Amino acid sequence: MKFDLITIFPHILDSYLNESILKRAQKKKLIKINFHDPRQFAKDRHKTVDDRPFGGGPGMIMKLEPLYKTLKKIKYTKKSLVILFDPAGKKFDQAMAKKFSELDQLIMISGRYEGVDARIEKFIDEKVSIGPYVLSGGELPAGVIIEAVSRLLPGVLGNQESLREETFTSNSEIRNQKSEIYKEYPHYTRPEVFKYTEKGQKKKLAVPKVLLSGNHKEIREWRARNKK
Repeated sequence: MKFDLITIFPHILDSYLNESILKRAQKKKLIKINFHDPRQFAKDRHKTVDDRPFGGGPGMIMKLEPLYKTLKKIKYTKKSLVILFDPAGKKFDQAMAKKFSELDQLIMISGRYEGVDARIEKFIDEKVSIGPYVLSGGELPAGVIIEAVSRLLPGVLGNQESLREETFTSNSEIRNQKSEIYKEYPHYTRPEVFKYTEKGQKKKLAVPKVLLSGNHKEIREWRARNKK
């Protein structure tokens, strides 16, 4: 799958995208991440991509022409989607991540300054928000979406079974039942008893005994009762 991010800061996510799961996924050619800087289409020697808003008001607005020309430069596939990050957009969730993972290509526009010339809406498919708050740009949302979508692609995770019982996975996806949000149960690992000292007192935290019992029926029942 291809991710194409339009941003005036094409190296802002380099560190994160070149570590761990995403690095391996790129190396295995399961995903490809491209960055496109609209400054390359700015006409002046300062590579200006913003200007004052018509009608007055604070801040600067990203110009339409450099963004449009950047979009035109990108080669689309048969299953491409163009999104613009906007705090008022549709809230990104696991269901949207699943929908995006079925695409061949996701093209993302990262705004900056006070916003983007509203005429960009003619050239996008959807506005997306990762939460009810305002960020300085869409680069961090792009990183969130790239990871959330990539891990749903076959071969990206070391063990694809990890997806079967994750929080926000719908039961319809894992059990062919009526769709409802799946909430994951608590997890524990070694040591069986964690000992520590707090305010001069020795304390310990033990793993629930049922998880050490080897009784799979009782473990399943305990997990069902203790979903987060």
